[in-house]
Amino acid sequence: MQLKTDLFINGQWVKGASSLPVMNPSTGEIIAEISIADQAQCDAAITAAHDAFPAWAKTPSRVRSEILRKAFEIMTAESDQIAQLISMENGKTFTDAKGEVSYAAEFFRWFAEEAVRTPGDFRHSPSGDKRILVTHQPIGVSLLITPWNFPAAMATRKIGPALAAGCTVILKAATETPLTAIWIVDIMHRAGVPAGVVNFIMPEKTGAMISRMMHDPRLRNVSFTGSTEVGRILIKESADLVLRTSLELGGNAPFVVLDDADIDEAVKGAMVAKMRNGGAACTAANRFYVAKSVAEEFTQKFTKAMDDLKMADGLEAGAQLGASVSRKERDKIAQLVDSSVAAGAQLRLGGVTPSGDGAFYPATVLTVQKDNPILNHEVFGPVAPIVTFDTDAEAIALANSTEYGLIAYVYSSDLKRAIKTAEALEAGMIAINRGVVSDPAAPFGGVKQSGLGREGGFAGIHEFLETKYIGVEI
Repeated sequence: MQLKTDLFINGQWVKGASSLPVMNPSTGEIIAEISIADQAQCDAAITAAHDAFPAWAKTPSRVRSEILRKAFEIMTAESDQIAQLISMENGKTFTDAKGEVSYAAEFFRWFAEEAVRTPGDFRHSPSGDKRILVTHQPIGVSLLITPWNFPAAMATRKIGPALAAGCTVILKAATETPLTAIWIVDIMHRAGVPAGVVNFIMPEKTGAMISRMMHDPRLRNVSFTGSTEVGRILIKESADLVLRTSLELGGNAPFVVLDDADIDEAVKGAMVAKMRNGGAACTAANRFYVAKSVAEEFTQKFTKAMDDLKMADGLEAGAQLGASVSRKERDKIAQLVDSSVAAGAQLRLGGVTPSGDGAFYPATVLTVQKDNPILNHEVFGPVAPIVTFDTDAEAIALANSTEYGLIAYVYSSDLKRAIKTAEALEAGMIAINRGVVSDPAAPFGGVKQSGLGREGGFAGIHEFLETKYIGVEI
């Protein structure tokens, strides 16, 4: 497929008012120039989605299901090309990118199945004076805003349930990784989505334009994945028109290794939980809390595994750690490590920024005290700070000492003990004795300042549905 770089509005590819370069963070080279939308084009996208909504909402769910299934099939067939594109514009390894494509495609398949299974309710009222009929209807035009770290999966995780529910959408991707999102939109077009149902824009003056769109009464829903800082702004913006919002925000995931854990298995899990996507994931293990009696064994084995990783251009054969998405993001990681060391952290591995044009940062392991400042930050990179603890209660208290609550990891050979710990952890998702828990069939989301609502699973489609109660006279 020829690489597309334009906006997609009302079923047509449209040149933007201006353009923006997309960089390959591994080489510093320009991959392409993408179109940027002005105010009129953003308004046109809302108009297209609004005009297409009545017909799409009435489209039989089986038809919507078949379109999503077709999108799954196309995406699966083109997985190598999409993975190569992801690696080029994001920096992650081809292996990670292939994994993302597989994960992303599954959202189309899952919600193709969910489209025809939205439940309702019909029953007697307790007083016996009427029948209670409960149904669900699509909420309307939805603005989908996705981040750069999973440019395919975050798009499909929103487009899939929105279309399954009967909503029309406007997709806005991250400026660092728009090409993958454009490819996904083109897949939807080729799968048979009617004009206006899926639109793609990249606004100029992003903040101001998103605010303008959120104050258009034709928009009824906003689904955002990104930082908690931006999420707070969107919540405030949504208040004026009381927009429905679903927000998957930041994380600061604890990885808890209890004293009875299988250390070799814990290290394997830690490598997945920390190094998937080079650590640039909201689900990435960010703070390692290890029981003192096993801390040195864990640290030595974990450091060895981190040291064995091959850092290289993501498309290079055998690459296991690619570049950050940009030099700016790489420099943020380096600054956090430098500040941590200045505050007393001990470097066990890495911690030195490589020279050259690529946005690379090495796998880094630190041993830190429980008050080290790095523990307060979501490090979107290959950095693992390790803290020791004495008791399970202390580990739980340390793990919960954050404003975030997206995911947590627990390793223990005693399932009862692990579940007891999991129940005490303040997070929306818990992984016990495994390094990855995300699944299209499971609800994804957090508590506290990690967001509102859930994506995926049976709950995902309901973020795009309104519940309607009808009282029927008998």
